Amino acid sequence: MGISQEELAGRAGLHRTYVCDVERGARNLSLQSIEKLARALEISIAALFNYETSADSTGTPPFTGQGLVDILFVEDDPLDAKMAMTALSAITNRVQLVRDGESALDFLFCRGAFARRQPSHRPQLILLDLELPKMGGLEVLHSVKSDPRTATIPVVVLTGSERQRDVQASKRLGAADYILKPVDMLNLTRVVPTVNYQWALLKPPPPEQRA
Repeated sequence: MGISQEELAGRAGLHRTYVCDVERGARNLSLQSIEKLARALEISIAALFNYETSADSTGTPPFTGQGLVDILFVEDDPLDAKMAMTALSAITNRVQLVRDGESALDFLFCRGAFARRQPSHRPQLILLDLELPKMGGLEVLHSVKSDPRTATIPVVVLTGSERQRDVQASKRLGAADYILKPVDMLNLTRVVPTVNYQWALLKPPPPEQRA
């Protein structure tokens, strides 16, 4: 909505560091804080949680997302996959992990092992490793962006090093952004403004981790 953390904190009567902690998933919200944030944004609590997409009095929907974001995560390295899935487990978004480029396209186009998937249930975000077996990440990206059924899905590429050649090639093919591995919540939240998505509510931590 184009509102800075400082401005939102001032509107809501909250400290800026509190708002910052909320955005990066380091703090659980109280009901009182939820109400303050909703009032500050001039939306309902339901809209704050992204459960409704009806237009406001100006005719503009409060959010562009539609419910939870389904994520397709394409990564073959077991350690990188485990670390990223640990980060993704902090959010309630549904994540589908596949291990190679061919499986990624099979999932997207409902073929092979995913032939029974509903074609209309496409992910709204793809996290794509560039170094993949069977079919490389750049080839997968080209296939995604050249097909009208999937061309509008934002793709964030994952790379082990900031190699400008790979980054530039990804951008030319239509990637929305890139993340340096390993994937963590800090990296994920950095690309949120670029792909224009709101993450779902955080799961509560296990009892032994609560303050």
